Amino acid sequence: MKVVVGLGNPGRQYQGTRHNVGFAVVDSLAGGRAFRGRFLSQVAEVTDDGLPLLLVKPETFMNLSGQAVRQVVDFYKVPAEDLLVVCDDFALPLGKLRVRAQGTHGGHNGLRNIQGHLGTTAYARLRIGVGGPKEDAVDHVLGRFHPGERPVIDEALLKAVQAVSVWAHQGVAACMNRFNPDADPAEKKRKENPKGPTDRKPSEEPPQG
Repeated sequence: MKVVVGLGNPGRQYQGTRHNVGFAVVDSLAGGRAFRGRFLSQVAEVTDDGLPLLLVKPETFMNLSGQAVRQVVDFYKVPAEDLLVVCDDFALPLGKLRVRAQGTHGGHNGLRNIQGHLGTTAYARLRIGVGGPKEDAVDHVLGRFHPGERPVIDEALLKAVQAVSVWAHQGVAACMNRFNPDADPAEKKRKENPKGPTDRKPSEEPPQG
């Protein structure tokens, strides 16, 4: 079984905010299936082309997401390669996706707390660009998308659902190759010339800001 954790804040007042795009992806994956309370989260079990997925929306609020993720991982004894965390990223342009096999939290408090509770950064994450803040970062991520931004973010959410399916069936490398169109030039050069040197490690991520 694969576990997909979408990060966000519980409560109607946070629905549709930039910080809750992880919840939105998980809701789409659920396809209307009801969630139930467990592991300090709302969870639903679905299948994707015969592959079981456990969908998780922590109810601990973003900054304490690791508590819920740790309960799920411990109960199901989930190996790191079977865990994917979906979250927002204001360091990415609006609608841009970035998949990583592992890496630092990059300043994202949800990922920071997960890292602390799991004691590792070796789990996949799918970041969704929500655009950079013009002033206060907290107000930005807790705010909603402007009408002109909705088509872009809606398309990104559809792609994110596809990315989760590719990750689940083909692995994180295939997911990165397909959904990271802005892969850094060093990585592209390395693929074209496998014997050539590269300075950047695959686990490196941009700072959240």
